[in-house]
Amino acid sequence: MSEQNFKNHARLVPMFHYVAFTAALFPLVITAIHFIKAIGDGSGRLHAAAMLSLVMAVVLGLWYARSFALRAQDRGIRAEENFRHFIATGKPLDSRLTMRQIIGLRFAGDDEFVALAKQAVDENLSQKQIKMAVKNWKADNDRA
Repeated sequence: MSEQNFKNHARLVPMFHYVAFTAALFPLVITAIHFIKAIGDGSGRLHAAAMLSLVMAVVLGLWYARSFALRAQDRGIRAEENFRHFIATGKPLDSRLTMRQIIGLRFAGDDEFVALAKQAVDENLSQKQIKMAVKNWKADNDRA
């Protein structure tokens, strides 16, 4: 793997981000069309509704599985960066930092982390602005 930086740190898993969601959305569209036709025909409505609800459950399951995993990852990042700040300063992170700002700060090297955290609060920097301000990029190769 090449050295991680602002331009290449984003990670997409094609089989999940593209294939799985497309594979779930395609039957959703087809079953929705089938359900609408069944209502118009006046027959097969129960079967069409059951199929539509099953496909909707799969789509929602995929969506929430990803959402819950990201929230758990965010909690881990917050704890890790709060601990890193505490080790460096003896104080926890400023409570005014948003989760998105903390996510941006995780890529800052230890030598610039504390100053960048203060700057993020003082100037209300966005996650992207924080990442762009990082000079000594700390790679995160363990994320999924």
